[in-house]
Amino acid sequence: MLLAVTAASGKLGGEIAQALVTMYGDESVVGLARTPKNAERLGIEVRPGDYDQPEQLASSLSGVDSLVLLSGMDAPDKRVQQHRNVIDAARAAGVRKIVYTSIQGLERDTGFSDVVQSNRQTEADIRASGLDWVIGRNGIYIEPDLEYLERYEERGEIANCAGDGKCGYTTRKELAYAYARVLTGPEHDGRTYDLHGEPITQAQLADYLNGAFGTALTYRAMSVDEYREERTDELGPFIGGIIAGIYEGIRLGALDGDSDYEAAAGRPHQSWSELFEALRSSADTEPLM
Repeated sequence: MLLAVTAASGKLGGEIAQALVTMYGDESVVGLARTPKNAERLGIEVRPGDYDQPEQLASSLSGVDSLVLLSGMDAPDKRVQQHRNVIDAARAAGVRKIVYTSIQGLERDTGFSDVVQSNRQTEADIRASGLDWVIGRNGIYIEPDLEYLERYEERGEIANCAGDGKCGYTTRKELAYAYARVLTGPEHDGRTYDLHGEPITQAQLADYLNGAFGTALTYRAMSVDEYREERTDELGPFIGGIIAGIYEGIRLGALDGDSDYEAAAGRPHQSWSELFEALRSSADTEPLM
C-alpha cells in the first residue's frame, strides 16, 4: 500500500506525512510538492506535484493507492480547476481513494465565503469522481495565534471582529493524526467530518495565553468594517478580506458546531488545557511552533 500527500512541503502536509510515517513507515509514504527539495526534511520520497500540471501529477501518482489532497492556496477562481487536475490525475493513475482537507465557514456574505464555496465545489467533484473518498472540514488553526503572541503582547490585547462568538480551533498535529487514520480506514469512506476541538471565545483564548505565558492580554471586539480595514492595510485586500471574513464567520456562529473529530480519529481531540499546559512547560526552552 502506497500512501501520498500533496503539498507535503507545507505545514499541514508535512504533519500529515509525518503522521503516516509514524503509523505505516517511511517506505509506505510519498510526498508531492511543487518544489520537491522543500520537503526533503521529511525523509520520504518526494515527487513533483504542481496542481497546474496534470501530466506531471499523473506521473507522480503512479503506484499510489490512497491520496490526501490538501486544499490549494491560490485564489478561489483558480483552485477549483487545480483540484480537478489532481482528481483527474488520481483517477488516471489508478488511485483508489482521495481524502480532501476542506474547511468550515459560511458559504455566503463574508470575505471568506468565496474560499468556502470553492472548497464545497471540490467536495462535490470528489463525491462525483467514482473514487472512494473522505472529506474533512478543518476548524481554524490555533498556531497563528501562538505565533502572534509577541505582537499581542506589544498591543496588550487580542483585537478582532469575532465578538462573543466561539471558534472550534484545532492544531495541525491533531488534524494530521485524524487524516492519517481516515486515509486507510475503509469505515470512514463516504463520510464528511467537521474536525476541531472544543469551541472557545477570543476572551477564553486570551485567558489560555495568559496562563501559559504569563501575559496580561485582554480581548477587544472590533466592528467587521474596522477589522477588515486594519487587516487590508497590513496584508492587502485579498488576504485582509479573507482574515476578516474568517472572524466575521466566528462572530456569526459558523465555527461553533459539533465536532466529528473523535469519530474520525478514534480518540478525543486534545483539550486546550492540555495544550496550553504543555506550552507553559516548554515556553522557556523551546520555540512556540
